[in-house]
Amino acid sequence: MSVTYRQPGVVLTDHHFTVPLDHDDPAGESIGLYGREVVASDKAGQDLPWLLYLQGGPGFGAHRFVGRQAWLARALEDHRVLLLDQRGTGHSTPANRQTLPLRGGPAEQADYLTHFRADSIVRDCEAIRPVVTGGAPWTVLGQSFGGFCTVAYLSTHPEGLAAAVVTGGLPSLHAHADDVYRAAYPRIERKVAAHYARYPQDVERARRVADHLLTHDVVLPNGYRCTVEAFQSLGIVLGGSEGSHRLHFLLEHAFVPTAQGPALSDAFLEEAQGLLSYAGHPLYAVLHEAVYAQDDRPTAWSAERVRAEFPQFDAAKALAGDGPLLFTGESVHPWMFGSDPALRPLRETADLLAARTDWRPLYDPARLADNEVPVAAAVYHDDMYVDAQHSLETARAVRGLRTWVTDEFEHDGVRAGGPRVLDRLLALTRDEV
Repeated sequence: MSVTYRQPGVVLTDHHFTVPLDHDDPAGESIGLYGREVVASDKAGQDLPWLLYLQGGPGFGAHRFVGRQAWLARALEDHRVLLLDQRGTGHSTPANRQTLPLRGGPAEQADYLTHFRADSIVRDCEAIRPVVTGGAPWTVLGQSFGGFCTVAYLSTHPEGLAAAVVTGGLPSLHAHADDVYRAAYPRIERKVAAHYARYPQDVERARRVADHLLTHDVVLPNGYRCTVEAFQSLGIVLGGSEGSHRLHFLLEHAFVPTAQGPALSDAFLEEAQGLLSYAGHPLYAVLHEAVYAQDDRPTAWSAERVRAEFPQFDAAKALAGDGPLLFTGESVHPWMFGSDPALRPLRETADLLAARTDWRPLYDPARLADNEVPVAAAVYHDDMYVDAQHSLETARAVRGLRTWVTDEFEHDGVRAGGPRVLDRLLALTRDEV
């Protein structure tokens, strides 16, 4: 049953759908999907085209907007918007440490989670589209991992798309996870260098925190074991528009004096916990490398293996010299499944997914080469999370795709840029620019 309610300037309707867990077995088990319809209050009675938003991730529910925030303001000028909680996330049937044991042991859990990648998400979209739009094609906006899903959509069900818009999310069509991380670590290093150039005082502050963590057993309030590797992973924020400033403000109050000597402050530990915990989005960790898997090669904890090729990220070696400590970025490592209470019960499941060798292809290069759907993509010049060169290679492989390459924004440009980013990309799909 749909429920309609209001926020300032918008009318919202909750939608609940039932889809097969495995679309190849439509008579088998089903799962629930949730989508929030948003329409401008003054257009609520109009017959408007639909725009489907696919959130970044994997593992995040659709953003919970209040009113007409960020890009949504532009979308609502001429669309109804469906904010979809992709399978396993948000208000859709959840997949986490609490629910996955209902599937059975780690092997059963891993088999279940193979149905939570971009290919299944696209088939979900096609299953609900006739219900939502009456069968009309819709425009899709894919942010980050949502862009990966959008390229999969173009590969398999282009008939469902009136247009496609991608922000910071054109994936490589062929790269293995190893290729992705070999390209990522140098980008991360550049982001760290830019941070220290902006806030040179943070060089010593970061070294001091790392040294403390190497010599003390620090546990966050939720039971997360905060190692030096965990501290380094806070560099994930450096890929966002405000990330460098956020990291700086975190470091400036890292220590307080105590009767036993300097200690990491409660305020620091509390904020670090919010950044490090995967309790709210465990699929991000469990499936992160699987979003790149599409052949018979296992991902085999790619980010951890490839990191060893970049010894400058070794904290102990950095502290033994006088160089800066390097933070890391968007990567998932086996130690996280020992440190994070939300992930500990899923370690064996994650190991099985990392060893898997029967992944399906996610993209169809031949079909993309014949694409007829209007497509536009924002490619951020030095995006920390998605390699710009990989994105541009894919852009050249998709017939008719128009790119906007810019260094004005970071990975979160569609949010930080307000209506401007979406406005420009929609104009590109309409040949208005």
